[in-house]
Amino acid sequence: MNVISRTITGIIMVFVGLTLIGMSFFLNLLLLIYGILILIIGFVILFNKKEDKIELIKSKRRRK
Repeated sequence: MNVISRTITGIIMVFVGLTLIGMSFFLNLLLLIYGILILIIGFVILFNKKEDKIELIKSKRRRK
C-alpha cells in the first residue's frame, strides 16, 4: 500500500471502529469487541511505516 491508500484505509477503519464502539452501548455489547478490533487494526495500518521499505535481495552466485 502506498501512503495515500494506507492513510485513507486507516482513517476509515478508525472511524468505523469508533462508531461501532459508540453503538455498542445502545444496541449490543458484542459490537464493542468488533469495534475495538477494527480500531486497533486501523491504527496499525495508519501508523505502519515499515511496509514501504524494500529490502535488497542477497543472492549468492557460484562460479564454476
